[in-house]
Amino acid sequence: MKIRLHLSYDGTDYGGWQRQNAGKPTVQGTLEKALTRLFDSPVTVRGAGRTDAGVHAASQVAHFLAPKPIENYNLVVGINSLTPSSLAVTEAFVAPDDFHALASATKKTYKYRILNSPTPDPLRSRFSTWVRRPLHLDYLNEASQYLLGLHDFKSFQTAGTDLKTTERRIDTAHWAQVDEYMLEFTIEGNGFLKQMVRNVVGTQLDLFAADAPPQAMKQILDGRDRRLAKGTAAPEGLHLMQVHYPEDLDSRCRKI
Repeated sequence: MKIRLHLSYDGTDYGGWQRQNAGKPTVQGTLEKALTRLFDSPVTVRGAGRTDAGVHAASQVAHFLAPKPIENYNLVVGINSLTPSSLAVTEAFVAPDDFHALASATKKTYKYRILNSPTPDPLRSRFSTWVRRPLHLDYLNEASQYLLGLHDFKSFQTAGTDLKTTERRIDTAHWAQVDEYMLEFTIEGNGFLKQMVRNVVGTQLDLFAADAPPQAMKQILDGRDRRLAKGTAAPEGLHLMQVHYPEDLDSRCRKI
């Protein structure tokens, strides 16, 4: 039986999503360890995407094949009793055979949070990136509009993953003031390249610091060369907010 999970995690102490043989614990590895203990049988988990080390998720999606009948298990309670407080399963569903956490996804929504204040805030440091210099929302939003639509985002791809295409469609790219000091960048699209969101944010911040015109984002995008783009924003500000699926597929997932 295929099971769909929704989970959230504080990525600070994890080495990213993907299971590794050494170093920090990973989200995938931690979840697989809990499921293997719960079912007393090996379980492999597939996720909707590989969040980087230090990146958070409000709603990540994963699936696995249950090695035993699930009627005798309260999955949400059982899994959460075996995972650290930094990772929690929020919902579980019986999914149809054609559901795949990664392949079935149609788009994803990310948010990047910046604490734009004169001094850092230790109570927000795990979930936002501190930038001391005052930022201008009008500038950031003008630069962001060049991302909208279907483009080749090769300039914002960190090397390390071979792909058939680096074209992606971005439907939303917008900055907003959340409170006196917190800025939030929302970006939604049909897919993202390795560290693409962090590279987009880092480039915008560097262009602003250099007093470059917002149109420089378009020149970098059109150049299709990572060497043209600027820095990579720190991971702690990035949050995976939602993974979207076709309505028909969602409707065939039965909550348990």
